Amino acid sequence: MLTSLFTAVSGMNANGVALSVIGDNVANMNTTGFKSSKAAFGDILSQSLGTSQIGRGVTVSAVTPMFTQGSFENSASVLDLAVDGDGLFIVGDSSGTFYTRAGQFTMDKEGYVVNPDGMRLQGYLFSATGTASSGLGDINLSTLNSSPNKTTTVEISANIDSRETAIAGGFDVTDPDNTSHFSSSITVYDSLGNGHVVNIYFTKNVETPTGNTWEWNAVVNAGDSFSGNTEIQATGTLDFDNNGFLDTESAITYPTGGFDFTGGADADQTIDFEFGTSIAEGGAGNDGTTQYGAASATIFQSQDGYSSGSLRSITITQEGIITGIFTNGQTRAVGQIALAKFLAPTELTKMGKNLYAESTDSGQPVISVPGTSGTGQVLANTLELSNVDLAEEFVKMIISQRGFQANSRIISMSDELMQEMVNLKR
Repeated sequence: MLTSLFTAVSGMNANGVALSVIGDNVANMNTTGFKSSKAAFGDILSQSLGTSQIGRGVTVSAVTPMFTQGSFENSASVLDLAVDGDGLFIVGDSSGTFYTRAGQFTMDKEGYVVNPDGMRLQGYLFSATGTASSGLGDINLSTLNSSPNKTTTVEISANIDSRETAIAGGFDVTDPDNTSHFSSSITVYDSLGNGHVVNIYFTKNVETPTGNTWEWNAVVNAGDSFSGNTEIQATGTLDFDNNGFLDTESAITYPTGGFDFTGGADADQTIDFEFGTSIAEGGAGNDGTTQYGAASATIFQSQDGYSSGSLRSITITQEGIITGIFTNGQTRAVGQIALAKFLAPTELTKMGKNLYAESTDSGQPVISVPGTSGTGQVLANTLELSNVDLAEEFVKMIISQRGFQANSRIISMSDELMQEMVNLKR
């Protein structure tokens, strides 16, 4: 009879622990990335009477976290991240390395991507050439910039009016307006990323029944020229057939040895001017610059240089690749988020604040990029909600409550029986 008292006490204790677990789950229903837990019970065997075995109550065998997927919530911040599938984010500080499903990250004053507790997100950093680092490191976005790129090629598509009259003597840089028929301007960049305006003048030189020859001159004004004088720094000729198609292009000549700009950039910068694919080059001759009987006009022009730029914003792909968008219009991959996968994630040690630590029973993590080695994908502008199911928790709460009450009734009944035994003496 005394045994029934202690058996009932164990039942009350076990159901009390279950209620505590349920309370913790319900309390964290709005905690980002929270994984609910469940209590597992096991019976206690105390003695055998013949072929019968009498139990001594119940014990809590384990409290196990449930790593099922939570629902997703959209967010305005690109650094709000969620894992769709298996895997945990890796964060760390001076106290060690930890793992989490909560992806509420921001950028601190030093440019590191951190969680609300200041722990830095881990991943692989990319160099300016796109080479990934060999080991994990803190993801830092503060020192990123886009280096300048000097112009090496200019592409121009235009129509120059075939009705113009050839100018005797050709182009004169001191009188460009009266010795050219048409001009186009484009900004090019030197090795330091400084922009300089280059004016391209077109002058009709030769007119024949089989076609016409035009001279083009790339002129740098005094303010952009290293010499301080307005100069022709590149020149050539374009030959058109009597259909107005580009027949041949001459080699480019650099009267000053190349482009020499102000500002201390590289001297003798060579720029290739492309006016289309001529017939001599195997093209149709009409995919770029043409000579039709219509008003001269620039149709398209581009160049491959750009200035330096600082980081303006980022995007994050499902593979965890962080792409920087810079103020000079350039984009490049700057890093990639790493994920950790455990064979036994339920055995991880809870550290609080949505953090887990590796344990002997969890095994060592397999660290990889998202979408490989069984890890899920990373979703930007998304947060994973708690996986707590309120309906299920309330049902468990009722069951645990009734279990607690039933065990308390066992104690009351055992007390009444003991009282009857005492009264037998009277």
